[in-house]
Amino acid sequence: MRLVIQRAAEASVTVEGREVASIGPGLFILVGVEGGDTEQDARWLAAKAAALRIFDDSEGVMNLSVVDAGGELLAVSQFTLTASTRKGNRPSYYRAAGHETAIPLYDRFCELLSEAAGRPVQKGIFGAEMKCALVNDGPVTIIIDSKLKE
Repeated sequence: MRLVIQRAAEASVTVEGREVASIGPGLFILVGVEGGDTEQDARWLAAKAAALRIFDDSEGVMNLSVVDAGGELLAVSQFTLTASTRKGNRPSYYRAAGHETAIPLYDRFCELLSEAAGRPVQKGIFGAEMKCALVNDGPVTIIIDSKLKE
């Protein structure tokens, strides 16, 4: 599994002209699920995202997690995070998990993140054509891959 975590001043998701999720300050997280990913990947990433210290403390140092900062959470499924650009200019998505794997793992990641953060996680709609709006605060953007565990 792969995450793109962005510290947001605000973020929202719209589907067919209707807002389905929105947050104020917090984390906007894009979630890519690959074939072979398991609940262990979701569990590790959820714990990492909840504890990631990318919010400023009173000294202006990135030393607080989303939990410490009282931030909100929004997670959006994003199969294009699994893209391979190795050959040619048209990305290939052969690594993306099928719906039967991706939907339950995305949902489980959101549940685990909610548990780890102690607050609800707003979500986009899996497989929908979504319009995502984000005011990236900083900008701060972190990429985490459960296969690399850096």
